[in-house]
Amino acid sequence: MTPAHASDLTAQVCDLAPVIPVLVVKDAAHATPLATALIAGGLPALEVTLRTPAALDVIREMAQVDGGVVGAGTLLTEQDVINAKEAGASFGVSPGATDRLLDACEANDLPLLAGAATASEAMALLARGYTVAKFFPAEANGGAKALKAIGAPIPQVSFCPTGGVSLANARDYLSLPNVRCVGGSWVAPSDKVETGDWDGITALAAEASNLPR
Repeated sequence: MTPAHASDLTAQVCDLAPVIPVLVVKDAAHATPLATALIAGGLPALEVTLRTPAALDVIREMAQVDGGVVGAGTLLTEQDVINAKEAGASFGVSPGATDRLLDACEANDLPLLAGAATASEAMALLARGYTVAKFFPAEANGGAKALKAIGAPIPQVSFCPTGGVSLANARDYLSLPNVRCVGGSWVAPSDKVETGDWDGITALAAEASNLPR
């Protein structure tokens, strides 16, 4: 997979909805009802972070839910890429970018939304052929103002800001011309997941899916 093809595919994922839920799921039994609730609310692109022992099983379960596009987050190594691909992930997300990680994603045909926090990192991805990236950690790196500033000299790269993004500030990011969508965990809070409040999660997803961009 070429960087250009990967960017085309990640752009399509980002364009599905204003928000990509960032999910930390501890119990694979929650995978299907959680995905169903989020998709019903209008958020079909789902990022399952590889931060729990259940994460790969969660991806396997969610990949079977109609209408969803499931990705694996927190990819750090070549083995993470292989495991995510085997579990059924359609795309990957990483907090940063290394040559080894990019090589692995290209070799395994896994489109990657690679993280960039500075203009130099965005330029490095662009030089390799990537035109869609994750701005992370968004709020800690100056928020929407910083991303707007990066976009002025580097308009070729569009972003999915993640990290500290919430319903309160999502509009600030989505109003920027270099933002395709945002990533956030607020649409699937742990208390609602742990208690099985799927209707509540669908309501949060519906609210997020109606954010203007």
